[in-house]
Amino acid sequence: MQTLQPLVPLITSPNGSLAHPVHFLLVGIPGLGSTVHFWLAFPLCFMYAVATLGNLAIIFIIRVERRLHEPMYLFLAMLSTIDLVLSSVTMPKMASLFLTGIQEIGFNICLTQMFLIHALSAMESAVLLAMAFDRFVAICYPLRHASVLTGPTVAKIGIASLTRGFVFFFPLPFLLKRLSYCRTHTVTHSFCLHQDIMKLSCTDTKVNVVYGLFIILSVMGVDSLFIGFSYILILRAVLDLSSRGAALKAFNTCISHLCAVLVFYVPLIGLSVVHRLGGPTSLVHVVMANIYLLLPPVVNPIVYGAKTKEIRSRVIGMFSQDGR
Repeated sequence: MQTLQPLVPLITSPNGSLAHPVHFLLVGIPGLGSTVHFWLAFPLCFMYAVATLGNLAIIFIIRVERRLHEPMYLFLAMLSTIDLVLSSVTMPKMASLFLTGIQEIGFNICLTQMFLIHALSAMESAVLLAMAFDRFVAICYPLRHASVLTGPTVAKIGIASLTRGFVFFFPLPFLLKRLSYCRTHTVTHSFCLHQDIMKLSCTDTKVNVVYGLFIILSVMGVDSLFIGFSYILILRAVLDLSSRGAALKAFNTCISHLCAVLVFYVPLIGLSVVHRLGGPTSLVHVVMANIYLLLPPVVNPIVYGAKTKEIRSRVIGMFSQDGR
């Protein structure tokens, strides 16, 4: 990575009140030289390939297997679609940065990437909540599951997840455009995040801080609370089952979803905490942000492929047919 920060040209508004850089400068992982970054690009490309092929495989299998057109698998297809887009928004640019050392990303492109990252994360959070609700109804009210989570209801939940992520985070690029950037123009990650860009402004960011905190609490915060509440009820229902085998079988259907929830929320909460504490961005900030964005698209298809019998058998069948 480049150690010297080149001068970034500015574009000023006609009245001279705002100054926007032509581009921002991305960075890799602090403390690592250009050679290490170059070699890190190859495992990153491998992760992107795994995320792309894994999520495409899950979407394809659920699409062609009519017996998988059930709420749990339809929500899984939504999750895989979101992960596929999210990995495509972040990993190629990050791999290019590591391989070539070219740090520049256009101002508007950076804001677009930032919006997509945050909006897709909100959509993933909503889908994880929907999957928790599906497990709650299936375990606590199994006789009502088919009537509660019908096909149209699942479709409405998917549309609501998409709409909420778009509506809540659509103002962010415009809130950032109203700021003036006359300090350093180097963001402290390999991708663009709202709180990262906001810190580069030399004007008042109170509106950005308040709105950013509001959407984090009202979107991810509320979702995580409801997911936790759902699993409290699920655990209570499982413990009330008289048969130990039935209890284990019921809870086993939640393992994959629990892994997805932990992989998504633990880095998110940690990243939010370290950013709210303030101070200079450190290696901890960067590593947690990378885990938060890069890990779920790679881990989710592996976990669901390994733990879901129907998907696992279809994948094994596809490879066995190719081997004939």
